[in-house]
Amino acid sequence: MKAILACLAEAFAPYRASYTEEAYLDTVLTTKTLKHRMKDMAVFVAARETDHSIIGTVACNLVTLGEGHLRGMAALTSCQGAGVAQQLLERAEAELCARKCTRITLDTTEPLKRAIRFYERNGYRPSGRVTDFFGMPLFEYEKSLQT
Repeated sequence: MKAILACLAEAFAPYRASYTEEAYLDTVLTTKTLKHRMKDMAVFVAARETDHSIIGTVACNLVTLGEGHLRGMAALTSCQGAGVAQQLLERAEAELCARKCTRITLDTTEPLKRAIRFYERNGYRPSGRVTDFFGMPLFEYEKSLQT
């Protein structure tokens, strides 16, 4: 668990000043909130082959029949651009497909421009839904899995 928390903290550290304190804590998690996430969601990690250290993470769950949700995508800064996020996204999407999802959503914030471009390259589009995330706008993106 410490390695997942460290990965989240490192990945989101450059954006800390752009987040409210509550939004940042909800993003990087605590031991207690990570335990809660692990209870409610499938949490995947990417690990180095050499030493098995965690270099990335993502969580997903079934929200309603046919709809899955992604949360907490992160990769260590030294691993960004190396395919780690792509592999994690594909694994989470495969999990949600196996659960018969036809639609996947995720939420993101405006400062995460690189992540937004990544999601858009992978078929996610803004749904138009914007909610409050501890005093920040939270933008929903969606992807249809129907062919």
